[in-house]
Amino acid sequence: MNIDLQELQQLAAVQPREDMYATIHKALRAFMSDTLLSLGRADVDDDAELERVTGQVVDLVDFCLSHLQHENAFVHPAIEARACGASAAIADDHVEHEREISALRAAALGLRQLDHALRPAAAHGLYRALAVFVADNMLHMNIEETAHNAVLWSRYTDAELHAIHDALVASIPPQELMLGLRWMVPFMNPRERLGMLTGIRAQAPAPAFAAILDVVRPHLNEREWSKLSRGLGMDAVPGLTAG
Repeated sequence: MNIDLQELQQLAAVQPREDMYATIHKALRAFMSDTLLSLGRADVDDDAELERVTGQVVDLVDFCLSHLQHENAFVHPAIEARACGASAAIADDHVEHEREISALRAAALGLRQLDHALRPAAAHGLYRALAVFVADNMLHMNIEETAHNAVLWSRYTDAELHAIHDALVASIPPQELMLGLRWMVPFMNPRERLGMLTGIRAQAPAPAFAAILDVVRPHLNEREWSKLSRGLGMDAVPGLTAG
């Protein structure tokens, strides 16, 4: 697809709308990609490494399951309330994804129990199955970000969408929320990262905000951390987490 300068200027002139998908999908893309690459390079003869990487696969698919359940509970009802049938195709995808998640989870846990001679073939099979799941989800997320957002933006105000998003986030258990931030914040661009953490700091108790920074900090390079520290008004000292 070719986009010329005029098209880019037109896109830049469009006022951004409230996008419930954007940041969580960055987290999912990062989590999926890292897990797939980690599985592909894992030493299946190293029990500790195998436990770690299969644990990451389980964490990923559990996170994906929770994510689709949140969308089913909050986003799809909003779409259906004002555009009946518009979420049907993606809802069908979610049903299939649940089956795939269950199979991937079982395969990852089962891999640990195999004799060493059987592990390479089984690990490669899991890797291929995860690759297909990731590829399907990449396309799935793009449909949500385009078709679903088009429906939401044409039928809801940004204030209404923000309220739906806030209700969704409030329903997420703390441990899951922290895992989401671990994969979300490091893979945002600096403007997005600072905006999100500034908003969180304005609402969260200081110890909770410090805990979030402790989770995020190891996954930022020094330049990224320095920019964030300056933006938050903190001294850019490696390891500093609270101002």
